[in-house]
Amino acid sequence: MILISILLIALCCVIIWRASDGFEAASEYLGRNLSEGVRGATINAIGSSMPELFTTLFFLFVLKDKDGFAGGIGTTAGSAIFNGMIIPAVVILVVVLKGITSHVEVSKKVLLRDGISLLICEFILIFVVGGETLNWTHGLVLMGMYAIYSIYMLTSMKNVAVGADEEEEEEEDEEEEENKESGFLKNFFTLDLEPIFIKGAITSKSAWSLLVFAMLIIGSACMLLVKACEWLGDELNIPIYFIAVILASAATSVPDTILSMKDAKKGNYDDAVSNALGSNIFDVCFALGLPLFLFTLIYGPIQMSAETVVNISELRILLFILTFIAFIIYIAKRKMGVLSAVLLLSIYLLFTLYILGRSLDSDIATEISLWLQSINEFVNQFRFWT
Repeated sequence: MILISILLIALCCVIIWRASDGFEAASEYLGRNLSEGVRGATINAIGSSMPELFTTLFFLFVLKDKDGFAGGIGTTAGSAIFNGMIIPAVVILVVVLKGITSHVEVSKKVLLRDGISLLICEFILIFVVGGETLNWTHGLVLMGMYAIYSIYMLTSMKNVAVGADEEEEEEEDEEEEENKESGFLKNFFTLDLEPIFIKGAITSKSAWSLLVFAMLIIGSACMLLVKACEWLGDELNIPIYFIAVILASAATSVPDTILSMKDAKKGNYDDAVSNALGSNIFDVCFALGLPLFLFTLIYGPIQMSAETVVNISELRILLFILTFIAFIIYIAKRKMGVLSAVLLLSIYLLFTLYILGRSLDSDIATEISLWLQSINEFVNQFRFWT
């Protein structure tokens, strides 16, 4: 059963990746008038973060208990750490190894805008999601933060050059013509959705049809992913939280990684990195806030066990610390090279080893856990509403 569960998680990863390609093609067309950097942080980020939203929804509404929320926050926070470390590192290594460039240079304005916004959101998350009881107001606060971020992004963006858009559309049309030569059945079974729904030039109607169908496929895969994680946790006799933090978060982060790689190969480094940071803001605020808001509105407040409270508190604080370290790496140098990529990959490796150590109750992981708990106890003094 363990092998079957792992294979199902891998299958879900592939399905989510393939269906997300279609979702992103539709969402990029619908957001074509947004400027570079803003598109990556909003439209691209939302499109590639749909798996996290669906997975968190299913964790809550399928398990319907404290483990459901633990799995949901494990997926969103784990995905945020994955996005912040793995995606920029992969982007750097891809362009360097392919000989495209020897470094990646991202606008400091983009890094400061999205990096500081993400740190603020994670800081508020530490204070908001505290205590043993969660209700709809917590979800509303988280969604409100994303609404503020989105409004700021849309009102501060620059106008897009029309000529650049036309060139991109011409390139996309040429790719579409090549893809359409393959048959319907092949496209359907390989989940190459774009040629199925877009027969000629892409329109708003065809884009929305593609968007909705891709969401259905992604949602179905996320449902299976949640069940596979539940089965694996039962077989290994470890809380589903630990499965979600590593496996579910990595599976749902594949679209973000692929999209950022595509942007990097085109030289759109601002979009490549802002997609990762924007996805994290979406994950922390909306992908966690909306399911929490809906679930508690329907079923009432969530009562968490002491163990779940400890695990979630640790993860929130660890998320903020690792994001801050990654942010320093981003802005420490004007250009990010292989050294930056190695540092980011090393940090994620240490995080993975810590989560594995916590699931096995290792001494080193326990010491780190106690340190994180002491930080949470200090923060708890300022949670006047609890």
